[in-house]
Amino acid sequence: MGAVSKTIDVALIGGGIMSATLGALLHRLEPTWSIEVFERLPRVGQESSDPWNNAGTGHAALCELNYMPEGPDGSLSPAKAIDINEQFQLSRQLWASFVEDGTLPDPKGFISPTPHMTFVWGEENVDYLRRRWELLKDEPLFAGMEYSEDPEVIRGWAPTLIPGRKKSQRIAATRSTDGTDVDFGALTRMLLGSLVRDGAGVHTNTSVIGLKRQSDGLWRLKLRHEVGQNRTEVTARFVFVGGGGGALKLLQKSGIPEAKGFAGFPITGAFLRTDNPELVARHNAKVYGKASVGAPPMSVPHLDTRVVDGEASVLFGPYAGFSPKYLKSGTYLDMFETIKGHNLYPMIRAGLANLDLVGYLMGEVFASREQRLEALREFMPNAKDEDWRLITAGQRVQVMKKDPEKGGVLQFGTEVVTGADGTIAGLLGASPGASTAVHIMLTIFERCFPERMPEWRSTITELIPSFGTKLNADPAAARESIARTARVLRLVEPPVGELHAAGATRATA
Repeated sequence: MGAVSKTIDVALIGGGIMSATLGALLHRLEPTWSIEVFERLPRVGQESSDPWNNAGTGHAALCELNYMPEGPDGSLSPAKAIDINEQFQLSRQLWASFVEDGTLPDPKGFISPTPHMTFVWGEENVDYLRRRWELLKDEPLFAGMEYSEDPEVIRGWAPTLIPGRKKSQRIAATRSTDGTDVDFGALTRMLLGSLVRDGAGVHTNTSVIGLKRQSDGLWRLKLRHEVGQNRTEVTARFVFVGGGGGALKLLQKSGIPEAKGFAGFPITGAFLRTDNPELVARHNAKVYGKASVGAPPMSVPHLDTRVVDGEASVLFGPYAGFSPKYLKSGTYLDMFETIKGHNLYPMIRAGLANLDLVGYLMGEVFASREQRLEALREFMPNAKDEDWRLITAGQRVQVMKKDPEKGGVLQFGTEVVTGADGTIAGLLGASPGASTAVHIMLTIFERCFPERMPEWRSTITELIPSFGTKLNADPAAARESIARTARVLRLVEPPVGELHAAGATRATA
């Protein structure tokens, strides 16, 4: 074991969008702090942040139905959808500020304007979608959302959805033209590249294999260099564990009591992908549907435009499955190594309460190619086998945790875990994840650096103008923020008349 090489202010474990966002913000707030990033893979942004490992949807709840589920009595509430959109606006504002000050280069390298649509069929689903639209259309952050049950209108929005479909089938769709497609891998590399230019260290091929708090309050990280297998150590005043599925294992090693009771349920994803120029040219949207019974929210089917390195493709999926790996590049022991006495009971209780999910995953695991194509043809009836190939997406690890009433629950979303003294924070869970990275980091600041927030507030507000407020409560502020970020990020601004006061939307039915 090599000697302790140095003490740094901030250690960021994992070279993904979370660490990149936290590092970029901390550097702006405390430019003298030393920051180092440790990534196990040869390149940053290769796990969950990689564009082919996620759908790249700028999650703003414009099209994702799981952010507005029906209650047991059939009622709908827009509260969660509004909250998710508010969080995404924070990310848009920070990215725009970083483009303006040169931290980020040409935004076309990581974000593209892509309409967000929802598409459903069947009487009950059409009724649900219309009620959802009725509730959202008057909210300032959803102004301009369109609704239609007319096949010709929907064909104009997404031409591939209609040909081959039975005329008797009742369908409906919504469309928001200010949606985006985001390449989080490219964004990660841009943010970390800026940090390196300003003196930060990014260490690839470097695994963190040990994490322990010393008697002096500093954290000792044991490092293994994957090329050569030599080992070193470093100490840090603050540690962020942002290693995606690998975060749980390291949080357990840290020994903080706040990590007890958490477990992870890994879900594999796969997509059908086409690069057929004719198909790609005819489909420019992210079209989300309704999840199957028992399916996790991350498995909501969607037909997505993806733009990577300036080239467009179309993906359909995800097809869920099961693997005990916590990372795409992980091992089959990942899940078993995190089973402890304190989380075994919550895991069992959560599993028993989600047997429909287990059944769904088993069906997905053994699905044939023809069955997968049939799922695609529910969206694109004329889809041809030869145009599509199957690609493996990233692993998603859903949080299982203690629950005082149920014993254990399976939680969809992200969970911020922080130590009581504010010297360590970690992130568990999945979607909406990357899209709400800025909101997550602001949460970490408030928990871990409360004494510094008063002096940081003015800088944060310069970068993120709506920090501490709710855009949706101020129609004028919402319009101004969406317009400004669209302009700076070089997104196509809505036509004149669409970006207006809440309520002035239109519908065709």
